Amino acid sequence: MGLSVSRIALFDWRSFADRTMELSGGLTVLAGPNATGKTNTVEALQLLTAGMSFRHPRTNDLVRQGATRGRASARLEGDGRVVDVACEVADGKRRFVRNDKPCRPADLSSTLMSVLFCPDDLSLVKGSARNRREALDAFGSQANEGYRKVARAYARSIEQRNRLLKEPDLDLGMLAAWDASVALGGATLLHARLGLFARLRRHLREVYAQVAGGEEIECGYECSLGGGVELMSKSELRDLFLDRLEQGRDEELRRGITLVGPQRDDVVFWISGKDARAFGSQGQQRSVVLAWKMAEVAIAREVVGEQPLLLLDDVMSELDATRRAAMTRFVEGGIQTVVTTTNLDYFPADLLAQAEVIDFGA
Repeated sequence: MGLSVSRIALFDWRSFADRTMELSGGLTVLAGPNATGKTNTVEALQLLTAGMSFRHPRTNDLVRQGATRGRASARLEGDGRVVDVACEVADGKRRFVRNDKPCRPADLSSTLMSVLFCPDDLSLVKGSARNRREALDAFGSQANEGYRKVARAYARSIEQRNRLLKEPDLDLGMLAAWDASVALGGATLLHARLGLFARLRRHLREVYAQVAGGEEIECGYECSLGGGVELMSKSELRDLFLDRLEQGRDEELRRGITLVGPQRDDVVFWISGKDARAFGSQGQQRSVVLAWKMAEVAIAREVVGEQPLLLLDDVMSELDATRRAAMTRFVEGGIQTVVTTTNLDYFPADLLAQAEVIDFGA
């Protein structure tokens, strides 16, 4: 069974003065007009499970206007365990607590992972390569603390190397030292990312066929270092990275930016042999994103051995009837789900009869 969120309490948090909500171990529907706090609730649940928010807010924005501090807390129960988690905000700082003991944001996902699907995710296919890289790394960072550390360290090293490339009196010896560091960090991140992508790809193909009525999808990882990287070890990737940096030295010095590495890679999707970004219909592109999120759920289950929390923020209105039905079937598979909606008609009556429906009426 694993853990699930039985209750969330919000005190001076975003739009809430003081509200406590009991959640179902199955489906909980937050229903009501826009701007009534539904998304604020989903954001709080993500913060308490993933240690991060898809809105990337300034810390003080989490506190209700006029208040000096705010608190979001949740009780997790299952398998005879009770775990209390909280995020406290005061003086522009966030403090996370688990069972009354301070913890790091990264520690929360080891208790209960979450997968979020929001309207912004629908740009995953047709949006920039950065969207797809960030989707991979955000999920990888939640699933594995080592992944998170490597991704952050590599991002910092690229920032520093790019600053160095812009210096007018560049010390080439110092640049060579940074090349070694960047190549090692980049190879480590790339190796981890490729491993995650391989698992995601397998589930994505299976789920997409179900969502799209048997239509087949293929996806690939486009690496700025060249082809064949999937078969390489970390040391081989490091050596290749160093070689590519040396080959592109003049161009990098001219442009003042690192031109190869995981920060330049992309993920591509093909439907019936055609690039989904350029030729896929809106419905096909949305099916890809839906399948991607379902694949994340499957991998989260593999990583921790338990079902994650599925958060669906205002996506039912963005899906057509066929894809809403696919999402409904997935939710009925026994995963704890919290979904926001302005229209209960998107859900079958028998599903609502078993769900916890929380009224957010203005």
